[in-house]
Amino acid sequence: MTQNTAFSRLSPVLLTGDTVTLAVVTIFGFATHGEAATAGLRMATTFLPLLVAWLLAAAPLDLLSPQAARRRPSLLRLLWAGLLAAPLAAWLRALWLGHAVVPIFVAVLGGVGAPALVAWRYLWWWWRARRK
Repeated sequence: MTQNTAFSRLSPVLLTGDTVTLAVVTIFGFATHGEAATAGLRMATTFLPLLVAWLLAAAPLDLLSPQAARRRPSLLRLLWAGLLAAPLAAWLRALWLGHAVVPIFVAVLGGVGAPALVAWRYLWWWWRARRK
């Protein structure tokens, strides 16, 4: 018997799109500090915690399933997951780097990351709807 968990079935399209979106958010963040060209693997200290936090927040809200890929995105659930992921990502990053959580970082991460994920998901939904 298989157990049906929030991670048991993931939509490859949503997972890939979310990952790319969060990578762009990370690069954008480093670019705003003038560090995108020189940061290299240091970007992983933001990207990986952000990706893990997003997956942990999005999966229980059914934002990663194949069914989620077929229906119109839920704006409230996407925003809620993005806003939940920001402080978790900042905490994971701070733990990794041995630093304190910076509240403005949490606010900016949530304020940029959540809308970016919403935008990508709506673009995906719109493109799929136009194809049909």
